[in-house]
Amino acid sequence: MHTLSSSDLRASFVNASKKERSDASLPDLEALDFDALDYLGWRDTKFDGRAYAVIPAPDGEPIGILLRQADATPRVRTQCSWCRDVRLPNDVVFYAAKLAGPAGKRGSTVGTLVCRDFQCSANVRRDPPRPFPGYDMDAARADRIAALRGASASFADRVRRG
Repeated sequence: MHTLSSSDLRASFVNASKKERSDASLPDLEALDFDALDYLGWRDTKFDGRAYAVIPAPDGEPIGILLRQADATPRVRTQCSWCRDVRLPNDVVFYAAKLAGPAGKRGSTVGTLVCRDFQCSANVRRDPPRPFPGYDMDAARADRIAALRGASASFADRVRRG
């Protein structure tokens, strides 16, 4: 993922009002290793249940999405829709995003199950259990990274298209 500035982040949001953009608490961008991220996600420290994801689109432009966490949490262990890690060390929650444009203004939303604190990039880089001798771990990791990028970009595109 390309390095982003705070102004890049705020400008990328496709489903947030000007007030929501300016009110957003941003992560410490200096502390992030953008080379190890497939997307940038964080929870808002000022607003309970609010989170953000900035996902690179295929054209390279970042798509920022304002997310809201559902009040209810899944009763059983669930799989993240983006990283699809079955050995998750973290919680998965349901996030909803208002669609961009007129559809979002009418209240239309789309949702997904995602790692609560957006650990997907780290999850897909962990080595899976070796199923058999000679298993190509590097190829498996590359496939998992590609699947994460595809799933997150697909969700971002759905929000952007409204």
